[in-house]
Amino acid sequence: MQSDSAPIRRLLLVLGDQLNRDSGLFDDCDPVRDLVWLCEAASEATHVPSHKARTVLFLAAMRHFRERLVREGLPVRYLELGAHDHPSIEAALAADLRNLAPAQVRLVQPGEHRLLAAVSRTCADAGIELDVLEDRHFLCPLPAFADWAKGRKELRLEFFYRWMRKRHDLLMEDGKPAGGAWNFDKDNRKTFGKQGPGALPPPLGFAPDALTQEVMAQVEARFPQAPGTLEHFDWPVTPEQAEAALEDFITHRLVAFGPYQDAMWAGTPYLYHARLSAALNLKLLSPRRAIDAAVAAYHEGRAPIASVEGFVRQILGWREYVRGIYWQQMPEYLEQNALAAHQPLPAFYWHADTEYACLADAIGQVVERGYGHHIQRLMVTGLFALLLGVEPRQVHVWYLAMFVDAVEWVEAPNTLGMSQFADGGVLASKPYAASGAYIQRMSNYCTGCRYDPKQAVGADACPFTTLFWDFLARHRERFAGHPRTALMWRNLERLEPERLDAIQRQAALLRDRLAAG
Repeated sequence: MQSDSAPIRRLLLVLGDQLNRDSGLFDDCDPVRDLVWLCEAASEATHVPSHKARTVLFLAAMRHFRERLVREGLPVRYLELGAHDHPSIEAALAADLRNLAPAQVRLVQPGEHRLLAAVSRTCADAGIELDVLEDRHFLCPLPAFADWAKGRKELRLEFFYRWMRKRHDLLMEDGKPAGGAWNFDKDNRKTFGKQGPGALPPPLGFAPDALTQEVMAQVEARFPQAPGTLEHFDWPVTPEQAEAALEDFITHRLVAFGPYQDAMWAGTPYLYHARLSAALNLKLLSPRRAIDAAVAAYHEGRAPIASVEGFVRQILGWREYVRGIYWQQMPEYLEQNALAAHQPLPAFYWHADTEYACLADAIGQVVERGYGHHIQRLMVTGLFALLLGVEPRQVHVWYLAMFVDAVEWVEAPNTLGMSQFADGGVLASKPYAASGAYIQRMSNYCTGCRYDPKQAVGADACPFTTLFWDFLARHRERFAGHPRTALMWRNLERLEPERLDAIQRQAALLRDRLAAG
């Protein structure tokens, strides 16, 4: 163990989303000369109004990781919330650099540009070298993504995904995609129909242990005004729990994940989804381990290709793709607003008190659990913000604040690029715009709602449908000639001018009412 008087060779800085023991940070760690450093800082729970469950997840996972490192005999300096008065990670680091005077600070590439910049400034101000390592948790190193993207007129997931499949030889058979196709989207857009999903296997949850309960009490006491509740907190906070959650998904839900991954059903938050993104993003679970488990299920005949490929694409394709775009586009990316959207985010996004059934359900489960699956995010909460014309930065803050799995590298491109089209087409080729008919087709939300998705005007008009036609009219010039959106805008041309005028007037009144709260 390191003695108090021995000079420190390296301060090994571990952030709250870097909780993997196989990190490159520990490759040549010398317990005599190196010191592992972690810090809980109040600013990380307040720079956006972080959901209580999100804060608890990070802190509980960090403290369990600390316990593991200590058991293994590594020297750890852990600054626990309430045991120090530093307002931020960088302030705490600056003080310890003065007191400990390490020769070098070593850090794995953070998940936020903000933190990389802050640590870089702090080390530079202290005159101490900072060594930033590539994060090998990911399957596409950032230099490799840059090489793939170089010279391309536009970046598209499909081409990146195929490249990654070949690069890692995953779901490939004799140089061709397994099952004869690169993706099986046509098989993976089923609805539950009027009968609903039926009896669903509940996902494995984890009762908070004593350490996690201690964190929960501390978060409730220190951040009483933070959004969300802890009533349903059962997330994995250790690698062992994350592994058990993966096995549970592979055994009980992977088979039906593909066909129903876009379906929604009121009061049923998880359906057949994996519920693994939080464990992956905190690095409690390796993405390669998750992929290999799914691929093994396919080869063993325990899961169909459509489900396995859909799961693999989310991790090997989409997750790696958005990370590459984030680091390629930052820091300017957060300020993008290609559609000139300036409407305030409706207040009900923070408490779910709204008469719109789909939004009440989707946002309500976020408030209760810090969770929503990808279609609820894209085609309910995200779609409404897009059609309403909410300022993208406000939408970004809400997603970063309210979801337990939110780390900026993955949340920002998903929100600003895919959901809000704020980047003007860097990440996705078209805006994901739809009327209330999409929600009616993919869920039972409309059954319990007083608004009619077929109506765009009048007291019973669905706000999604009203705002959809208004969105098309407002952005006609930009998208009418777009090859992937032209059909929607041709439908707009069929509306009589008087009806379109009535729709736009109703949309304006809706915006005014929501802006007024």
